[in-house]
Amino acid sequence: MTEMRATTKKLFIKTYGCQMNVYDSDRMADALAPQGYEPTGDIAQADLVLLNTCHIREKASEKVFSELGRLKELQSERRALGGDMMIGVAGCVAQAEGEEIARRAPVVDMVFGPQAYHRLPAMLARAEAQRHMHPSLKQAVIDTDFPEDDKFDHLPAPKKEVTIKRGLTAFLTVQEGCDKFCSFCVVPYTRGAEVSRPVSQVIAEARGLVEAGVKEITLLGQNVNAYHGVDGAGRAVGLGELSYLLAEISGLERLRYTTSHPRDMDDALIAAHRDLDILMPYLHLPVQSGSDSILKAMNRRHTAAEYMKVIERIKTARPDMALSGDFIVGFPGETDQDFEDTLKIIADVGYASAYSFKYSTRPGTPGANLGDQITEEVKNERLWRLQDLVNSQTTAFHASCVGKTLPVLIERPGRMPGQVGGRSPYLQAVHLEGSTDLIGAIHQVEIIGTSTNSLVGRLRQAQAA
Repeated sequence: MTEMRATTKKLFIKTYGCQMNVYDSDRMADALAPQGYEPTGDIAQADLVLLNTCHIREKASEKVFSELGRLKELQSERRALGGDMMIGVAGCVAQAEGEEIARRAPVVDMVFGPQAYHRLPAMLARAEAQRHMHPSLKQAVIDTDFPEDDKFDHLPAPKKEVTIKRGLTAFLTVQEGCDKFCSFCVVPYTRGAEVSRPVSQVIAEARGLVEAGVKEITLLGQNVNAYHGVDGAGRAVGLGELSYLLAEISGLERLRYTTSHPRDMDDALIAAHRDLDILMPYLHLPVQSGSDSILKAMNRRHTAAEYMKVIERIKTARPDMALSGDFIVGFPGETDQDFEDTLKIIADVGYASAYSFKYSTRPGTPGANLGDQITEEVKNERLWRLQDLVNSQTTAFHASCVGKTLPVLIERPGRMPGQVGGRSPYLQAVHLEGSTDLIGAIHQVEIIGTSTNSLVGRLRQAQAA
């Protein structure tokens, strides 16, 4: 036992961006656990720091280089005290700019993309060997290939004790990559083509999570409803059928998925929303714009009317469905009328929440070469108007829940003494007075009020008694 403590090393992972990166970071930690690395929340104590990057937000790479500058100083402090710190850059920025990262930031020991983290132990061994070389000969280990082998086949199963630390909810990646090639998006270039995990692999990981105490699983994919995993008979299974199979797992109480594309909301998936209580009535379904001309320029492959027909089908199957969306304002060539069309589709749908962004160019994407760029002043004004409309809809949706009794998965102690908190079926944060004994189960909660970003509830009297 003493020897184990002596050889234990500290791992700090900083995760940027989407839920898939959160999942990937967890699996990196799983891959490194057999090498003696255990997670730490104190970056100053870390023997290995990994930056799991995202290329979606504006100036993503510059933010990474800025962080690497801070890590260089921290590494120097560690070395002055007789220690050391290895540094790796992972994720989509690493995939897109691997050689440039190594050139601009010699402090980096490893650079690897999202498809390579199952090879992390081998990369780490190579990087450690490099550290013993003369500084003039030292080179970063770079792995940004798109391998033919499936990384999920090579990853160790998450340990139960690790999974428990992640709480009552967990992410589970079932699909990666995208074949849609929207003109504003880097995902096809950083994550590759659409790949779906086999059904048996997904079911096995889900069972493991539930055995470890997870009550709610969110299935992840860049285009998750394009899932087409193969079953034991060699037959392609869609996300709808996969949902029915997951619903059979005893102890799994809630199921969600994100992010979806309107073109892949097929009848089987919509029927699953109708039939399965376990499938939560909250759907993130991005449209990006309400203008057909902008949708065409974005290569979204659907019109505004087709999107609205999908929404109608979903709400017919599940009338209580709450919707979330993504919107980009100021795409090249967007006219005032195009923007008004976007406001109209928001008004027609009535979103419970939404994410909105100003368009910014992504090197290597078709959108980066388009003319007729919109000024920042116009983008700012349009974004403000769009967010004002969405915020009013979110406020109205929260208000519509007051007086209702909702099943709430209690996950944690509240911010105030005597409080606990959890999530409604619609992914809203809910706070209520109650004992921590409530944590870990779904309770019926009467919604009695709202705050800026959450609901206020109280345990139903029959349960409270």
